[in-house]
Amino acid sequence: MRIVGLIAEYNPFHNGHQYHIEKAREITNADAVIVVMSGNFVQRGTPAIMPKHLRAEAALRSGASLVIELPVCYATGSAEFFAYGTVSLLDKLGCIDSICFGSECGDIEVLQDFAKIIQDEPVEYKEYLNQYLRHGNAFPLARQKALKDYLRSDIVDSVLAEPNNILGIEYLKALYRLNSKITPHTIQRISSHYHDEELQETYSSASAIRKEIAGKTFDHSDLENQIPDTSISILQENYQRRYPVYANDFSILLKYKLLGETKTSLVEYADVSEELANRIANHLNQYLNFEQFCELLKTKEVTYSRISRALLHILLDIKKDDYTEIEYARVLGFRKDSMEILSQIKKQSSIPLLSKLTASKELSLAAARMLNKDILVSDLYESVITDKFETSFKNEYEQQIIRI
Repeated sequence: MRIVGLIAEYNPFHNGHQYHIEKAREITNADAVIVVMSGNFVQRGTPAIMPKHLRAEAALRSGASLVIELPVCYATGSAEFFAYGTVSLLDKLGCIDSICFGSECGDIEVLQDFAKIIQDEPVEYKEYLNQYLRHGNAFPLARQKALKDYLRSDIVDSVLAEPNNILGIEYLKALYRLNSKITPHTIQRISSHYHDEELQETYSSASAIRKEIAGKTFDHSDLENQIPDTSISILQENYQRRYPVYANDFSILLKYKLLGETKTSLVEYADVSEELANRIANHLNQYLNFEQFCELLKTKEVTYSRISRALLHILLDIKKDDYTEIEYARVLGFRKDSMEILSQIKKQSSIPLLSKLTASKELSLAAARMLNKDILVSDLYESVITDKFETSFKNEYEQQIIRI
């Protein structure tokens, strides 16, 4: 059995994601698709717009065979941490033949060349990099300039200007770092751009769809051409019952957390530098809500997304030393016709496959700590849903695995 691994957030699931699943099967000749998906909080530093189990169900209805949750510290990490967490998790399953990711470039050889240079850091490249860092360039820009000088090619600027290309390079770096046997493939992104906020005819960005959902006149009929028929009912049945969830829904919780911190304690959190810790402490009296505080703290050097990730890490108590190796694979859902995959993973995986939280008793202390963090932040997310939509609370131990 050939299995392709996909990495996703599905925030929310849309036509482009279904295209990705179908195209990945086609170009890799895969019999099954395993998805590693972010849980209730995502890489851009925000809560997911809808709960992970709804997003997993949408993916399974549209062709995914199995959905596994990415631990929250990696799901909310920088591109490098996010990529390493997802790729290492797929690699440890022991049965993944290939991974397939979307990119604006669409050329796997170009992305591999860039990834190899960045990972190996040849002497000449490293000299360029250090030179640009000494001149005060932020690391991403210094890396881009160094790579351009090293390759003596103008293509570097266009490739590294696109978010999915950058993330793809990080996936490839992780494969090199792990010396993985998984074969990488990329699919060129079609129609909309990652940051587009306007709906296209068929293939719109997740950003545009989230904007549409947030509108005062939102009607599900507006998304009928954007969401697969198999998934539109999930949105219709759960709107204003289980979603939408936004960063500002966590505003008072974040304020409470920040009030208990100091400049010294803040730097212990992931993505919080000493400079950012000082800005947070010095501007705390101007705090109104999550999104307003991100806008207040951002600078030319530090983006909104970086600030949002840092604040989310403070809220969720994610420290810099929480990035230990992933030692388990937690199942969010699977198709009933894919039972053979579960058996194959159990035979070949180097880490346990968790289908029940009660099966976590045999985990190491580090793995148990990571899992307990996931449970806590999911219960926090559920608490916000409970409060916002006046629904009954269901903790992580009561959540059922999705079976399609």
